[in-house]
Amino acid sequence: MFSLVATKTLLSQSSYQSRVIAQKREALKTLRADITAAGQLDSSYNAFVSTSQNALGGDPNGNGPQDGDNTKIVLDALPSSYDFPALVTSLEAMLNSQSVTTNSISGSDDEVAQSANQSSATPQPVAIPFQVTVTGNYAGIQGLISQFEHSIRPIQLQTLDLTGSQDTLSLSITAQTYYQPAKTFNINLKEVR
Repeated sequence: MFSLVATKTLLSQSSYQSRVIAQKREALKTLRADITAAGQLDSSYNAFVSTSQNALGGDPNGNGPQDGDNTKIVLDALPSSYDFPALVTSLEAMLNSQSVTTNSISGSDDEVAQSANQSSATPQPVAIPFQVTVTGNYAGIQGLISQFEHSIRPIQLQTLDLTGSQDTLSLSITAQTYYQPAKTFNINLKEVR
């Protein structure tokens, strides 16, 4: 009787150890693939950062509107958190680069409500609405609209209200841009039974 119980226990342990070894081999295989992918990602990132001209055609070490390194440009294009004051600063820089006078930049600073959208496994872009009112001549207004079209940050113009004469125009824009919450990566522990 003792031999039968001992044999059953040993077979059960052997079966369990086989499952554990199989899972460890699978985890090792995944880990090796991840290490290879991390090496490729590192070399791709270094190639992306070390270009002599950035993604916008500007100088990576410059301070102009088209300048800056590629990582900063990409992070500015679609930020990972709701930051309305940073958006206002970015809009002011765009407006100041044109020959227009900024009358107002407005929107709702919804940071408290957006704090729930910090990160998820499948993040989706979230709209940030804003309004801008400027005055200037025809060339300045045209340059501003072109600036919005060529912005690295996605800006969707919803309404344009243009009034005045060719010498002095007033432009009111209702638009929205976006941010996308960070993607979370979860490391799971698996219990083998």
